[in-house]
Amino acid sequence: MNKAVKILLSVLGGLGILIAAIILIALVFVFLWPSFGGSASRQDKIDYARRAPNFYDGVFHNQSSFSPMSMVKNPAPDPKTISDNTPRPDFEFPVKTPDFIVNGQRASAQRAPIDEFNSTWLGHSTVFIQMHGMNILFDPVFSEVISPVSFAGSRRFSHPPVTVEQIPEVDILILTHDHYDHLDYDSIKKLDSKVKRYVVPLGVENHLEKWGVESSKITNMAWWEETQIEGLTIACTPSQHFSGRKLIDSMRTLWASYVLKDEFHQIFESGDSGFNEYFEKIHEKYGDMDFVLIECGQYNVQWPLVHMFPEQSAAAAKTLGAKIVQPIHWGAVILSRHGWDDPVERFLKESSALGLETVTPYIGQTVHLDDAGHYAERWWRQAAAGLATD
Repeated sequence: MNKAVKILLSVLGGLGILIAAIILIALVFVFLWPSFGGSASRQDKIDYARRAPNFYDGVFHNQSSFSPMSMVKNPAPDPKTISDNTPRPDFEFPVKTPDFIVNGQRASAQRAPIDEFNSTWLGHSTVFIQMHGMNILFDPVFSEVISPVSFAGSRRFSHPPVTVEQIPEVDILILTHDHYDHLDYDSIKKLDSKVKRYVVPLGVENHLEKWGVESSKITNMAWWEETQIEGLTIACTPSQHFSGRKLIDSMRTLWASYVLKDEFHQIFESGDSGFNEYFEKIHEKYGDMDFVLIECGQYNVQWPLVHMFPEQSAAAAKTLGAKIVQPIHWGAVILSRHGWDDPVERFLKESSALGLETVTPYIGQTVHLDDAGHYAERWWRQAAAGLATD
Protein backbone atom coordinates (compact mmCIF):
# COMPACT_ATOMS: atom_id res chain seq x y z
CA MET A 1 0.00 0.00 0.00
CA ASN A 2 1.57 3.28 -1.08
CA LYS A 3 1.82 6.37 1.05
CA ALA A 4 -0.99 8.27 -0.75
CA VAL A 5 -3.49 5.46 -0.15
CA LYS A 6 -2.53 5.32 3.53
CA ILE A 7 -3.07 9.06 3.85
CA LEU A 8 -6.45 8.82 2.10
CA LEU A 9 -7.58 5.96 4.35
CA SER A 10 -6.42 7.91 7.39
CA VAL A 11 -8.39 10.97 6.30
CA LEU A 12 -11.50 8.90 5.57
CA GLY A 13 -11.18 7.18 8.92
CA GLY A 14 -10.90 10.53 10.65
CA LEU A 15 -13.96 11.81 8.80
CA GLY A 16 -15.90 8.70 9.77
CA ILE A 17 -15.05 9.21 13.42
CA LEU A 18 -16.03 12.88 13.18
CA ILE A 19 -19.38 12.06 11.51
CA ALA A 20 -20.10 9.37 14.10
CA ALA A 21 -19.29 11.82 16.89
CA ILE A 22 -21.61 14.45 15.39
CA ILE A 23 -24.42 11.91 15.08
CA LEU A 24 -23.89 10.78 18.68
CA ILE A 25 -23.91 14.35 19.96
CA ALA A 26 -27.09 15.07 17.98
CA LEU A 27 -28.83 12.00 19.40
CA VAL A 28 -27.81 12.89 22.95
CA PHE A 29 -29.08 16.44 22.36
CA VAL A 30 -32.42 15.23 21.03
CA PHE A 31 -33.01 12.86 23.93
CA LEU A 32 -31.69 15.05 26.75
CA TRP A 33 -32.59 18.64 25.78
CA PRO A 34 -35.70 19.37 27.87
CA SER A 35 -37.57 21.44 25.29
CA PHE A 36 -38.06 18.39 23.08
CA GLY A 37 -40.37 16.95 25.73
CA GLY A 38 -41.33 13.40 26.62
CA SER A 39 -42.71 10.35 24.88
CA ALA A 40 -45.50 7.86 25.40
CA SER A 41 -45.04 4.62 27.31
CA ARG A 42 -46.30 1.27 26.08
CA GLN A 43 -49.28 1.56 28.42
CA ASP A 44 -49.99 5.06 27.10
CA LYS A 45 -50.18 3.72 23.56
CA ILE A 46 -52.61 1.00 24.61
CA ASP A 47 -54.78 3.71 26.15
CA TYR A 48 -54.58 5.89 23.02
CA ALA A 49 -55.60 2.99 20.77
CA ARG A 50 -58.57 2.25 23.03
CA ARG A 51 -59.83 5.82 23.03
CA ALA A 52 -58.82 7.12 19.60
CA PRO A 53 -59.76 5.26 16.38
CA ASN A 54 -57.22 7.38 14.52
CA PHE A 55 -54.32 6.01 16.57
CA TYR A 56 -52.73 2.93 15.05
CA ASP A 57 -49.28 1.72 14.00
CA GLY A 58 -47.90 3.79 16.86
CA VAL A 59 -48.99 7.18 15.46
CA PHE A 60 -52.05 9.40 15.06
CA HIS A 61 -53.65 9.90 11.67
CA ASN A 62 -55.93 12.37 9.95
CA GLN A 63 -59.11 10.76 8.73
CA SER A 64 -58.55 11.64 5.08
CA SER A 65 -55.65 11.40 2.68
CA PHE A 66 -53.02 13.72 4.12
CA SER A 67 -49.47 14.80 3.43
CA PRO A 68 -47.80 17.71 5.25
CA MET A 69 -46.09 18.82 2.04
CA SER A 70 -47.43 18.97 -1.51
CA MET A 71 -45.87 16.61 -4.02
CA VAL A 72 -45.76 19.49 -6.53
CA LYS A 73 -42.17 20.73 -6.63
CA ASN A 74 -42.93 24.07 -8.27
CA PRO A 75 -46.60 24.84 -7.59
CA ALA A 76 -48.25 27.85 -9.18
CA PRO A 77 -48.40 31.01 -7.03
CA ASP A 78 -51.47 31.56 -4.89
CA PRO A 79 -53.82 33.46 -7.24
CA LYS A 80 -55.78 35.09 -4.40
CA THR A 81 -52.83 36.87 -2.80
CA ILE A 82 -53.70 40.48 -1.97
CA SER A 83 -50.62 41.82 -0.23
CA ASP A 84 -47.32 42.55 -1.91
CA ASN A 85 -45.67 43.26 1.45
CA THR A 86 -42.79 41.21 2.82
CA PRO A 87 -43.43 38.54 5.50
CA ARG A 88 -41.91 40.82 8.17
CA PRO A 89 -43.29 44.36 8.60
CA ASP A 90 -40.85 47.28 8.81
CA PHE A 91 -42.61 48.84 11.80
CA GLU A 92 -43.47 47.86 15.35
CA PHE A 93 -46.97 46.48 15.84
CA PRO A 94 -49.00 48.58 18.27
CA VAL A 95 -50.38 46.70 21.26
CA LYS A 96 -52.97 47.44 23.93
CA THR A 97 -53.01 46.72 27.64
CA PRO A 98 -55.43 43.87 28.47
CA ASP A 99 -58.28 44.53 30.85
CA PHE A 100 -56.85 42.00 33.27
CA ILE A 101 -53.85 44.28 33.89
CA VAL A 102 -54.40 46.97 36.55
CA ASN A 103 -51.76 49.66 37.02
CA GLY A 104 -49.19 47.51 35.27
CA GLN A 105 -49.80 44.53 37.53
CA ARG A 106 -51.83 41.36 37.12
CA ALA A 107 -55.14 41.30 38.90
CA SER A 108 -54.64 37.86 40.43
CA ALA A 109 -58.10 37.48 41.91
CA GLN A 110 -59.93 39.01 38.96
CA ARG A 111 -62.66 36.81 37.52
CA ALA A 112 -65.34 37.98 35.12
CA PRO A 113 -68.96 37.28 36.08
CA ILE A 114 -70.11 33.78 35.15
CA ASP A 115 -72.38 35.02 32.35
CA GLU A 116 -69.72 37.16 30.64
CA PHE A 117 -67.35 36.17 27.86
CA ASN A 118 -64.16 38.13 27.25
CA SER A 119 -61.27 37.28 24.94
CA THR A 120 -57.79 38.80 24.77
CA TRP A 121 -55.52 37.92 21.85
CA LEU A 122 -51.91 37.97 23.04
CA GLY A 123 -50.38 37.33 19.61
CA HIS A 124 -50.21 34.42 17.15
CA SER A 125 -52.39 31.70 18.77
CA THR A 126 -52.06 32.72 22.41
CA VAL A 127 -55.48 33.76 23.72
CA PHE A 128 -56.63 34.56 27.26
CA ILE A 129 -60.34 33.87 27.74
CA GLN A 130 -62.67 34.67 30.62
CA MET A 131 -65.66 32.35 30.51
CA HIS A 132 -67.95 30.76 33.10
CA GLY A 133 -66.23 32.82 35.79
CA MET A 134 -62.86 31.23 34.96
CA ASN A 135 -59.59 32.31 33.38
CA ILE A 136 -58.66 30.10 30.42
CA LEU A 137 -55.40 30.34 28.48
CA PHE A 138 -54.87 28.82 25.02
CA ASP A 139 -51.46 27.89 23.58
CA PRO A 140 -49.26 30.23 25.66
CA VAL A 141 -46.08 31.25 23.85
CA PHE A 142 -44.22 34.23 25.31
CA SER A 143 -40.69 33.49 24.06
CA GLU A 144 -39.14 35.75 21.44
CA VAL A 145 -37.73 32.84 19.42
CA ILE A 146 -40.01 30.01 18.28
CA SER A 147 -37.60 27.11 18.54
CA PRO A 148 -36.29 24.43 20.90
CA VAL A 149 -33.27 26.71 21.50
CA SER A 150 -33.11 30.44 22.11
CA PHE A 151 -30.21 31.14 19.76
CA ALA A 152 -31.76 29.85 16.52
CA GLY A 153 -35.23 29.77 15.00
CA SER A 154 -38.04 32.03 13.90
CA ARG A 155 -37.93 35.31 15.83
CA ARG A 156 -41.32 36.94 16.31
CA PHE A 157 -41.84 40.41 14.85
CA SER A 158 -44.57 41.46 17.26
CA HIS A 159 -44.26 41.08 20.97
CA PRO A 160 -46.67 39.89 23.66
CA PRO A 161 -48.40 42.81 25.36
CA VAL A 162 -47.82 41.26 28.78
CA THR A 163 -45.19 39.20 30.53
CA VAL A 164 -45.78 35.75 31.99
CA GLU A 165 -45.61 37.32 35.44
CA GLN A 166 -48.55 39.60 34.61
CA ILE A 167 -50.84 36.75 33.59
CA PRO A 168 -53.52 36.22 36.28
CA GLU A 169 -54.13 32.86 37.91
CA VAL A 170 -55.14 30.38 35.20
CA ASP A 171 -57.99 28.00 35.96
CA ILE A 172 -57.55 26.02 32.72
CA LEU A 173 -54.62 26.00 30.30
CA ILE A 174 -55.57 24.40 26.97
CA LEU A 175 -53.09 23.18 24.36
CA THR A 176 -54.08 22.38 20.77
CA HIS A 177 -50.92 20.49 19.74
CA ASP A 178 -47.21 20.27 20.41
CA HIS A 179 -45.59 22.47 17.74
CA TYR A 180 -43.23 25.12 19.08
CA ASP A 181 -45.45 28.05 18.11
CA HIS A 182 -48.20 26.59 20.32
CA LEU A 183 -46.35 24.73 23.09
CA ASP A 184 -43.38 26.60 24.54
CA TYR A 185 -41.18 24.99 27.18
CA ASP A 186 -40.05 28.22 28.84
CA SER A 187 -43.58 29.62 29.01
CA ILE A 188 -44.97 26.44 30.59
CA LYS A 189 -42.18 26.35 33.17
CA LYS A 190 -42.90 29.96 34.17
CA LEU A 191 -46.68 29.56 34.15
CA ASP A 192 -47.11 26.22 35.88
CA SER A 193 -47.23 27.53 39.46
CA LYS A 194 -50.33 29.57 38.65
CA VAL A 195 -52.13 26.94 36.53
CA LYS A 196 -54.81 24.82 38.22
CA ARG A 197 -55.63 22.47 35.34
CA TYR A 198 -54.31 21.53 31.90
CA VAL A 199 -56.41 20.14 29.03
CA VAL A 200 -54.39 18.63 26.18
CA PRO A 201 -54.76 16.23 23.23
CA LEU A 202 -53.56 12.66 23.75
CA GLY A 203 -49.80 12.39 24.10
CA VAL A 204 -49.09 16.03 24.90
CA GLU A 205 -49.30 15.20 28.59
CA ASN A 206 -45.94 13.45 28.27
CA HIS A 207 -44.22 16.71 27.39
CA LEU A 208 -45.75 18.46 30.39
CA GLU A 209 -44.86 15.67 32.79
CA LYS A 210 -41.29 15.65 31.45
CA TRP A 211 -41.14 19.34 32.37
CA GLY A 212 -42.29 18.76 35.94
CA VAL A 213 -46.04 19.38 35.67
CA GLU A 214 -47.96 17.20 38.11
CA SER A 215 -49.89 14.50 36.27
CA SER A 216 -52.89 15.07 38.54
CA LYS A 217 -53.32 18.53 36.96
CA ILE A 218 -53.54 17.18 33.39
CA THR A 219 -56.57 15.91 31.49
CA ASN A 220 -55.72 14.36 28.12
CA MET A 221 -58.41 13.93 25.49
CA ALA A 222 -59.16 12.11 22.26
CA TRP A 223 -61.33 13.63 19.52
CA TRP A 224 -65.02 13.87 20.50
CA GLU A 225 -64.33 13.31 24.18
CA GLU A 226 -65.76 15.83 26.65
CA THR A 227 -64.75 16.85 30.15
CA GLN A 228 -66.62 18.94 32.71
CA ILE A 229 -64.79 21.48 34.86
CA GLU A 230 -66.92 23.31 37.41
CA GLY A 231 -69.90 23.43 35.06
CA LEU A 232 -67.94 24.27 31.90
CA THR A 233 -67.95 21.64 29.16
CA ILE A 234 -64.76 21.29 27.13
CA ALA A 235 -65.03 19.16 24.01
CA CYS A 236 -61.95 18.02 22.15
CA THR A 237 -62.84 18.16 18.47
CA PRO A 238 -60.95 17.15 15.30
CA SER A 239 -58.59 19.22 13.20
CA GLN A 240 -56.47 18.35 10.17
CA HIS A 241 -52.84 18.89 11.05
CA PHE A 242 -49.81 17.00 12.37
CA SER A 243 -47.48 17.01 15.36
CA GLY A 244 -43.89 16.54 16.46
CA ARG A 245 -41.10 18.36 18.28
CA LYS A 246 -38.14 16.47 16.88
CA LEU A 247 -37.46 14.66 13.63
CA ILE A 248 -38.17 11.22 15.04
CA ASP A 249 -41.54 11.83 16.74
CA SER A 250 -43.85 13.01 13.96
CA MET A 251 -47.57 12.24 14.53
CA ARG A 252 -47.00 10.64 17.95
CA THR A 253 -49.16 13.16 19.77
CA LEU A 254 -52.66 14.27 18.79
CA TRP A 255 -53.69 17.69 17.46
CA ALA A 256 -57.13 19.16 18.10
CA SER A 257 -59.63 21.99 18.08
CA TYR A 258 -61.99 22.70 20.99
CA VAL A 259 -65.57 23.64 21.78
CA LEU A 260 -66.19 25.33 25.13
CA LYS A 261 -69.77 25.67 26.29
CA ASP A 262 -71.87 26.55 29.30
CA GLU A 263 -75.42 27.78 29.82
CA PHE A 264 -74.49 31.22 28.46
CA HIS A 265 -72.04 30.80 25.58
CA GLN A 266 -70.54 28.34 23.14
CA ILE A 267 -67.20 29.10 21.52
CA PHE A 268 -64.80 27.36 19.16
CA GLU A 269 -61.01 27.49 18.99
CA SER A 270 -59.60 25.91 15.84
CA GLY A 271 -56.00 25.16 16.73
CA ASP A 272 -54.13 24.59 13.47
CA SER A 273 -56.02 22.90 10.66
CA GLY A 274 -56.39 22.50 6.96
CA PHE A 275 -59.87 22.89 5.53
CA ASN A 276 -61.88 19.67 5.79
CA GLU A 277 -65.20 18.05 6.60
CA TYR A 278 -64.57 18.24 10.36
CA PHE A 279 -66.10 21.72 10.60
CA GLU A 280 -69.42 20.47 9.30
CA LYS A 281 -69.36 17.51 11.69
CA ILE A 282 -68.57 19.77 14.63
CA HIS A 283 -71.50 22.01 13.72
CA GLU A 284 -73.78 19.02 13.34
CA LYS A 285 -72.95 17.94 16.88
CA TYR A 286 -72.79 21.29 18.69
CA GLY A 287 -74.69 23.82 16.59
CA ASP A 288 -73.92 27.51 16.06
CA MET A 289 -70.98 29.17 17.83
CA ASP A 290 -71.24 32.49 19.63
CA PHE A 291 -67.56 33.20 19.02
CA VAL A 292 -65.00 31.52 16.77
CA LEU A 293 -61.24 31.93 16.99
CA ILE A 294 -59.98 30.64 13.66
CA GLU A 295 -56.45 30.07 12.40
CA CYS A 296 -55.56 32.41 9.56
CA GLY A 297 -51.94 32.58 8.49
CA GLN A 298 -48.80 30.55 7.68
CA TYR A 299 -50.51 29.01 4.65
CA ASN A 300 -48.64 28.01 1.52
CA VAL A 301 -49.49 26.32 -1.77
CA GLN A 302 -46.84 23.73 -0.86
CA TRP A 303 -48.74 22.61 2.25
CA PRO A 304 -52.42 23.19 1.37
CA LEU A 305 -53.67 20.49 3.75
CA VAL A 306 -51.83 21.78 6.84
CA HIS A 307 -53.15 25.33 7.16
CA MET A 308 -56.22 26.99 5.70
CA PHE A 309 -56.01 29.78 3.20
CA PRO A 310 -57.88 32.85 4.51
CA GLU A 311 -60.88 32.20 2.28
CA GLN A 312 -61.10 28.70 3.73
CA SER A 313 -60.83 30.07 7.27
CA ALA A 314 -63.82 32.32 6.60
CA ALA A 315 -65.73 29.41 5.04
CA ALA A 316 -64.98 27.28 8.11
CA ALA A 317 -66.33 29.99 10.40
CA LYS A 318 -69.47 30.21 8.26
CA THR A 319 -69.89 26.43 8.43
CA LEU A 320 -69.60 26.60 12.22
CA GLY A 321 -72.44 29.10 12.37
CA ALA A 322 -70.18 31.76 13.84
CA LYS A 323 -72.07 34.74 15.20
CA ILE A 324 -68.74 36.55 15.63
CA VAL A 325 -65.34 35.45 14.33
CA GLN A 326 -61.77 36.55 14.95
CA PRO A 327 -58.80 35.49 12.79
CA ILE A 328 -55.69 34.52 14.75
CA HIS A 329 -52.38 32.76 13.96
CA TRP A 330 -51.10 35.82 12.09
CA GLY A 331 -49.12 38.96 12.90
CA ALA A 332 -46.31 37.51 15.00
CA VAL A 333 -44.29 34.65 13.51
CA ILE A 334 -42.95 33.97 10.03
CA LEU A 335 -43.58 30.35 9.08
CA SER A 336 -44.45 30.97 5.44
CA ARG A 337 -43.72 33.48 2.69
CA HIS A 338 -46.97 35.44 2.38
CA GLY A 339 -47.11 39.16 3.12
CA TRP A 340 -47.52 39.97 6.80
CA ASP A 341 -50.98 41.49 6.22
CA ASP A 342 -52.20 39.08 3.54
CA PRO A 343 -54.03 36.78 6.01
CA VAL A 344 -56.19 39.41 7.67
CA GLU A 345 -56.93 41.38 4.48
CA ARG A 346 -58.03 38.28 2.57
CA PHE A 347 -60.04 37.03 5.53
CA LEU A 348 -61.89 40.34 5.83
CA LYS A 349 -62.70 40.35 2.13
CA GLU A 350 -64.13 36.83 2.24
CA SER A 351 -65.88 37.14 5.60
CA SER A 352 -67.64 40.28 4.33
CA ALA A 353 -68.81 38.39 1.25
CA LEU A 354 -70.14 35.63 3.51
CA GLY A 355 -71.93 38.03 5.83
CA LEU A 356 -69.81 37.24 8.88
CA GLU A 357 -69.32 39.69 11.74
CA THR A 358 -65.56 39.87 12.17
CA VAL A 359 -63.59 41.44 15.02
CA THR A 360 -59.97 42.49 14.55
CA PRO A 361 -58.75 43.68 17.94
CA TYR A 362 -55.26 44.93 18.61
CA ILE A 363 -52.90 42.44 20.15
CA GLY A 364 -53.65 42.80 23.85
CA GLN A 365 -57.07 44.43 23.44
CA THR A 366 -59.79 42.66 25.42
CA VAL A 367 -62.91 41.87 23.42
CA HIS A 368 -66.15 41.92 25.42
CA LEU A 369 -68.53 39.72 23.48
CA ASP A 370 -71.62 41.74 24.40
CA ASP A 371 -69.99 44.80 22.81
CA ALA A 372 -68.26 43.19 19.83
CA GLY A 373 -69.09 46.02 17.41
CA HIS A 374 -66.32 48.14 18.94
CA TYR A 375 -63.47 45.92 17.71
CA ALA A 376 -63.53 46.44 13.96
CA GLU A 377 -60.71 49.02 13.70
CA ARG A 378 -58.21 48.13 10.97
CA TRP A 379 -55.30 49.25 13.10
CA TRP A 380 -52.57 47.55 11.06
CA ARG A 381 -53.34 49.77 8.06
CA GLN A 382 -52.88 52.90 10.16
CA ALA A 383 -49.70 51.52 11.71
CA ALA A 384 -48.25 50.63 8.31
CA ALA A 385 -48.97 54.17 7.11
CA GLY A 386 -47.21 55.61 10.16
CA LEU A 387 -50.41 57.01 11.63
CA ALA A 388 -51.11 57.11 15.34
CA THR A 389 -53.43 54.36 16.55
CA ASP A 390 -54.12 55.46 20.11
